[in-house]
Order: sequence, then C-alpha cells, then structure tokens
Amino acid sequence: MTSLVYLDYASVFVFALTGALVASRAQLDIVGFVFIACLTAVGGGTVRDVLLDRPVFWMEEPTFIIVASVAAFIVFFTAHLLESRYRSILWIDALALAVAVPAGVAAAVAMDATWPIVLIMGISTGCFGGLMRDVVCNEVPLVLKQGELYVTCAFAGAGAAVGLLALGQPLPIALLGCAIVTLALRTGSLAFGWSLPVYKSRPPRV
Repeated sequence: MTSLVYLDYASVFVFALTGALVASRAQLDIVGFVFIACLTAVGGGTVRDVLLDRPVFWMEEPTFIIVASVAAFIVFFTAHLLESRYRSILWIDALALAVAVPAGVAAAVAMDATWPIVLIMGISTGCFGGLMRDVVCNEVPLVLKQGELYVTCAFAGAGAAVGLLALGQPLPIALLGCAIVTLALRTGSLAFGWSLPVYKSRPPRV
C-alpha cells in the first residue's frame, strides 16, 4: 500500500468524523449522518482526481466509503458525550486538513504535475470536502470564516512541500513538512487567533 493510499484513508476517516459531527448539530438521522460523512470525506479527493484526470480514488476502491460510514456510526452513538461539538469539529477538522493537503500534494506529484498544480491540488483536496459539508448543512463554511486561517494554511502547507521538493528532499519528508506547516498554522489560528487582515469597507471618495 503506497503512502498516498494511507493518506487518503486517514483523510477520509478524519474528515468523515467532522461531517458526522456537523450532521449531529443538524439533528439528522443515521442515513443523513452517513451521507454527510461520505460527502465530506471524499469531496476534496474527488475534485482532485477529476481535475488530474485520474481514476476517482473511492470508485476504484469502495472501501473508502465503508471507512467513512464507520466514522459516521461512531459519531452517531457518541456525539452526545462531547461537551462542545462545534469546538470538536474545529479541532478534528484541523487534523483532517493537515492530512488531506499532503494527500493532494502526493497525488499531483505522482502525476508529474508542475508546481502550481501541486499547490492547487493540495488546497483543493484539503478544502473542498469541508466546503461541501458546510454548504449542504447550511453552516458558515470554515474555509470562508472571517478572522481565521484556513485556505491560507492549505496554501502554506502545499507551498512548504513544493519548496522541500525543490531543495531535493524526498517525497516523505516534503509531505511531513506539509502536514506540520498546515497543522501549525491552523491550530495557531484556533488557539491564538492568528489571522490575516480582512477587507474593510470605506465610503467612496468624492
């Protein structure tokens, strides 16, 4: 089993947990849990594979859907034990992002893609599943939430991987650097309020 497959399995499971937690906040039934968990789990990877014109990973290996469904069942029976499901979503999603971005980078590198495509695939894999989850469940998308770093974390992580590869580092080291940078920025944003300046509307000049 290649490192890309391991990354995909980890990304699917952790993102499925966040999808199921969002489903719990929406008070859906078990079928709704499984649907949202699977949508979240495979959404980013599906976009990645379609754009790279490669076989969609979960269609080649349906076990990914089973893994996401298992995560949904786990959350369905345990979500009530969490003190704050929203905070849990934020922190588990941060871990999922740090796994999914390297998965996107690895897929692009395996296709011998140029560095801009590697960046875009890392960002897409990390962000689109959560974006689909939040839109379908009528939540404010985390990727667009004001005052927090999200897409920036994915961009920085993918950029770190590109930089390490350019310096001649092996792919596993580049993917590890990608994960560390992504997770450090995202957790820093959650724990310490790290953010980028936002646009402030001003009246037009006369």
